[in-house]
Amino acid sequence: MKLLFITLLLSIFSIVSIRAQDFEYGRITGNDVDLKNTSLDSNANAMVIREFGTASIQFDNATGKTFIVFDYHARIKLFNKQGFDHGNIVIPLNIYRDGEDELKELKATTINFVNGQLIKTELDKKKVFTEKKNKYVSLTKFTMPNLMEGSIIEYSYKVNLPSIFNFKTWEFQSDIPKLHSEYIAYIPAIYNYNTSLRGAQKLTKQDAKINKDCLSIAGTKIDCSKMTYIMTNVPALVEEDYMTAPTNFRSAIYYELSDYVMLNGGRKSITKTWKDVDYELTSDKSFGAQMKRKDVFKDIMPGILGKETDDLNKAKAIYAYIGKNIKMNGIIGFYSENNIKTALEKHSGNTGDINLALIAALSAANLDAEAVILSTRANGVVNNLYPVISDFNYVVAKVNIGDNSYLLDATQPLLPFGLLPLHCINGNGRVINLKKPSYWFDLKASQKESTKYILDAELTTEGKLKGKLTTYSLGYSALKKRQRIVAANSADEYVEKLDEQMPGISILKHSIENIDSLDYPLIEKYEIEMKVFDNLNADQSYFNPFFIDRISKNPFNLNERTYPVDMGAASEERITMMIKLPANISVVDKPKDMSIGLSDNGGKYLASTAMQDNSFIFNQMLQFNKPIYSSDDYLSLKEFYSRIIQSQKTDVVFKKTK
Repeated sequence: MKLLFITLLLSIFSIVSIRAQDFEYGRITGNDVDLKNTSLDSNANAMVIREFGTASIQFDNATGKTFIVFDYHARIKLFNKQGFDHGNIVIPLNIYRDGEDELKELKATTINFVNGQLIKTELDKKKVFTEKKNKYVSLTKFTMPNLMEGSIIEYSYKVNLPSIFNFKTWEFQSDIPKLHSEYIAYIPAIYNYNTSLRGAQKLTKQDAKINKDCLSIAGTKIDCSKMTYIMTNVPALVEEDYMTAPTNFRSAIYYELSDYVMLNGGRKSITKTWKDVDYELTSDKSFGAQMKRKDVFKDIMPGILGKETDDLNKAKAIYAYIGKNIKMNGIIGFYSENNIKTALEKHSGNTGDINLALIAALSAANLDAEAVILSTRANGVVNNLYPVISDFNYVVAKVNIGDNSYLLDATQPLLPFGLLPLHCINGNGRVINLKKPSYWFDLKASQKESTKYILDAELTTEGKLKGKLTTYSLGYSALKKRQRIVAANSADEYVEKLDEQMPGISILKHSIENIDSLDYPLIEKYEIEMKVFDNLNADQSYFNPFFIDRISKNPFNLNERTYPVDMGAASEERITMMIKLPANISVVDKPKDMSIGLSDNGGKYLASTAMQDNSFIFNQMLQFNKPIYSSDDYLSLKEFYSRIIQSQKTDVVFKKTK
């Protein structure tokens, strides 16, 4: 965001050097050398001994520009070779329309304690390189030299940030534990920032003082608030399955400029209302103007719709057309990169091009279409208290037909109508309408992830299991399989890879139905053969019936999890087996029937076995009824999986009869 008025406001500011109490660079103590991971986390491969940072607003008289100066200093102990990854340092630098972050005064040292002596190895600046991640971010990278088990690495740098709208964020928590993390923010009294502390960890110390005369305006001294934040013994934020962006849960402090004092003594508000944002977006040539481009589809709409008169079928035809005719170029964004007409002509565009084109096309067919801007799961949650446009990075279409609303994303042609990709299921989205005020809309999966397996087989006297395995997949389960089929170039190659991934099972014949019929279940039919008996002459043989999607690893291994378990969608998996046994084979032992559930109807697991007319019958169901489980449910989920894993280790025992 351009804040030209800030530059004008500070055109007579002078730079005042601000120094905080940093720890001395390169001065290693015996405690640093002797530090063990058991002091905080016995599983840690590395640990931050101490980190310190300051941020202050300054003005350069020579250039006439306002900027934030950020100083960072860290000392880290690497306990073992697995910790060497933390010797690969990456410093992200933002790129703006009118400038970019500037890295200065970088230094880095590796310190080893060898034969009673401290040996310091300085970083060769020639081995520092820059990589452009995308058009908004570049990465400065380097690897610390001379790494050994027990190395202490230390580095510091300064960054000048041209944008003061977002004061520098400080992350107290990372993927390794920290003994001491300290941040000092100097904020001039003329600025008012919205400040928020996120994450489950609490500050050890927070202190506010007045820093006199931090800035001067035309000879008038301006004070700063010196805000000191300290967090000690900070545990690592361990990423596990079923979590959204780690930034949602990492303990950190965030700022956003709310208002500032003008030269005439008045106060100017920066924080926008949604009314302001609505006008900005609907009038933007890369957003609202593209939603209005019904003219792009005027001539081709009859060909798209054919003889369809039903609104739902019209919407489905348009959705299918956009998905087939504009392929995603790999760039994510909620603004159109060029314009939807160009994207349609070139058959390529970013996510904004595709879904804004979808909205325009739906509107051209006289359907009630709106835009929904959102933040993807990897991008983090949006701020619901006040509008922050930079929080959003994606747009989808919302079409209202009768009493129903359908959320559509045409960037993935294999998505059935009305189902958003899982990466879009992330809290709330903001609906942008060209004529009405915007509003929040809950982003939920319209279908659960559903899979059903049916095995009808016979156990031969040769000890082989032969039969037909039929799989029915719906929702995200079907999407994933269709994506794998497309990636394999053909159904035959998909089955070949599937056969290779199941060494104990041979696929003799196959057929797959509804690959392109996205509104119907994906049906896979296989003739399979697998060996059950290792020793045909043994009195007893063992067979584990949990060979389909067996759970061998618990996805939850923490003693405590401070963030929710977000599966994105409810799910259900059912398995039914009917195995006809030879006349001389009987079952003498089998897994115990199990029925366990989660509280508040959160889910359940059922498993049962029975004998019927010389056939072994096995049924299993795993069901999760909620897309999101709170951190309070974590230990219950962990125990739930643990009991399932233990149960699935049990075999069926077959015995030969004479």
